[in-house]
Amino acid sequence: MYTFLIILFVLTCILLVISILLQSSKGGGLASSFGGLGGAAVFGPRGATSFLQKTTTVLGILFVLLSILINLVGRGRGIDATRILQEELNRTQQMQQSPVPVAPLPGDQETQQPPQE
Repeated sequence: MYTFLIILFVLTCILLVISILLQSSKGGGLASSFGGLGGAAVFGPRGATSFLQKTTTVLGILFVLLSILINLVGRGRGIDATRILQEELNRTQQMQQSPVPVAPLPGDQETQQPPQE
């Protein structure tokens, strides 16, 4: 379910970006690149603007609803921070309890005794 919602969310995001970019603005927008009239041949002179505005509105609402739904469904999928902190605390305590061998330093020969023959 969660994966399906994420795929649907990404698809909605892509379609929303495309619908926003296709809307004509003062400079003509990306819609003027496709046929000069912004899709007037398909939707009529005002039909493309109305269609793109409705599409953008529907996709925007779908974007918000999917965001909320993904948040609600994904709540149980998070990582428990207290469990991670407890594991790290246990690991630190184990490291403090185990003795760490210390190698002598090269200049520390006075403490070492020469081997006896």
